[in-house]
Amino acid sequence: MKRVPDLRHAPSQGTVGWKEVLLPAQGHQVPARVYRPAAGPVGWLVWAHGGSWQYGSAAQWHEVTSDLARFSGSAVVSVDYRLAPEHRHPSGLLDVLAAVRWARREAIRENGAPLVAVGGDSSGGTLAASAALVLRDSGEPLAGQFLAYPPFDPACRNPSYGADATAYPSAEQLRTAWLRYRGSAPLNRRTGGNVLYSTPLEAADVTGVAPAVLAVGDHDPVLDDVRGYAETLRQAGVRTSLRLFHQTPHAALVMPSRQGDADRAHPMRQWLGRMVAARFAETAGHIAHQEDK
Repeated sequence: MKRVPDLRHAPSQGTVGWKEVLLPAQGHQVPARVYRPAAGPVGWLVWAHGGSWQYGSAAQWHEVTSDLARFSGSAVVSVDYRLAPEHRHPSGLLDVLAAVRWARREAIRENGAPLVAVGGDSSGGTLAASAALVLRDSGEPLAGQFLAYPPFDPACRNPSYGADATAYPSAEQLRTAWLRYRGSAPLNRRTGGNVLYSTPLEAADVTGVAPAVLAVGDHDPVLDDVRGYAETLRQAGVRTSLRLFHQTPHAALVMPSRQGDADRAHPMRQWLGRMVAARFAETAGHIAHQEDK
């Protein structure tokens, strides 16, 4: 086994290279972009883009995932998962899971340790949180889950959905998106004996899921969904960090950086990247400690 490198130093702020890859999955291949900081990564973050489960691509999220790689010093696998309504649940979730398993193999090959996390923004965050639960059920290691403003309730019942009638996305827009993504019977879809969750709210118990980092804006209609899930995780004993960004709407990660100043990326991008770096550093330190025993 390779010695896990010391990650206690600040993450890379240098250039990030990327390439397009095809990842093996059952019956098809999953397109993705892999972003790698020039210094070389230790951890691998699998990222699912937003877009109401129907829109978006790794190409459209290029700036976001490149910045996440830059601020975290980690490799980022940006997944072009299959989109609804042509491909309803669990297609997108299965593609994200395939990417996590591929990234784990790459992490072990390069560094001898399965330093892999999953994350996503908006609907991609829902997929990431669901993937974390599937991986818990199957006993597959996961360093963390990083969730930016994910919706969780298909009925959109929380008060934050009605706080501002002009805010995006509206409850009506999200309920329509949920229906196109899940169809009418999302529960009890299984593979290999494991439930394929379309939302973490389908899990009877979240105990033992990977440590969670959540970010949401105070002007976001999904605010109460995110705060509620963070509390559910904490009540189950899951290590959970939640940051509320002030004067911030939905889709903050895709807000453009200020031209000519790469370090003026939206603060949410910077914070999530640094939280990823911290989590991988802690996990790598724990693995190194176990090796020294």
